[in-house]
Amino acid sequence: MRIHVAIPLRWSDFDAYAHVNNAEMLRLLEEARIQAFWRPDAGGEPGAATAVLDARPGAEMIGLIARQEIEYLAPIPYMRAPIDIEMWIGRIGGASIEICYEIFSPEGVTPRVLFTRAATTLVMVTAATGRPQRITDDLREVWAPYVEEPVSFTKRG
Repeated sequence: MRIHVAIPLRWSDFDAYAHVNNAEMLRLLEEARIQAFWRPDAGGEPGAATAVLDARPGAEMIGLIARQEIEYLAPIPYMRAPIDIEMWIGRIGGASIEICYEIFSPEGVTPRVLFTRAATTLVMVTAATGRPQRITDDLREVWAPYVEEPVSFTKRG
């Protein structure tokens, strides 16, 4: 099962070549990841079923990015409708998860275009010490329905 997050593009996301800048791509992935995996603020709209991590001050466990890989398949032009970021978990390790992404043209736009594939390794650490912390059974249970094969990058050679 995949999580769909709609992210609107901002005019400032684009570079002189009129497509999403590579540095802004990391921001788009971050926006989607936060919506998908971090609890909304108290009183906010309910989050995704996977939004179980706490980013508020005083959280005992935090997630740190250990690795990211992005493969650009087509430039993303300016569109007013939000792009569709599909996300899933490619692997749940002892203290880390691999979050996988495919970025598509907005829902309802045809033909549907796959612009980007990406993966982020997120390591859970104890906030006080910065040392890796094992992922709890509760988190594994919440995330289990969203585990699929990891993203498959194009092989070059």
